[in-house]
Amino acid sequence: MKESVGSHVVDTRSGRFGIVMGHEGPYLQLRPYGGGREWDADPGAVRRATPAERLGAATAYANARSRGEVS
Repeated sequence: MKESVGSHVVDTRSGRFGIVMGHEGPYLQLRPYGGGREWDADPGAVRRATPAERLGAATAYANARSRGEVS
């Protein structure tokens, strides 16, 4: 699967939700919703996020922001 930059995906190996930031060699570079440190993911172990997963990530970020945990 060739995900485009900006796609919302789940890294099935780690269970983490991320946004595709680019492609580096054989890997996808993913960044957590709301920013943070990127990680490399195997494209074969990535799937598109469901609408519920996208909403959950946005809600978790908004809650953390309201608590002052992220800027």
